[in-house]
Amino acid sequence: MTTIKLRRWLLVALAIVGLAFAAPVVSAHGTETTADDAPPSDGTADDWAAWMEGHMTDHMGPGAVEWMESHMGVTVDEMARDMADDGYGGGTYGQGHC
Repeated sequence: MTTIKLRRWLLVALAIVGLAFAAPVVSAHGTETTADDAPPSDGTADDWAAWMEGHMTDHMGPGAVEWMESHMGVTVDEMARDMADDGYGGGTYGQGHC
């Protein structure tokens, strides 16, 4: 009976030591953004336009902005003004971006 209780306490102690070691390893590192290309959440319309153009070109290649504008019926400048005016909350329903 004592051996079973000792095993349980040993297992609990190992779990606590494991959690104490693992928590700092998997926690966030600092306050900087995790993505180098994070959107300017509190930026001006000009900041948003520059970010969108760069982001689209980086991810979709040259001509992406023109293609998007011609197919979507809205310009990057119009979207940038909307993002700056509405206080962008981090993506769709505040869930971040790609």
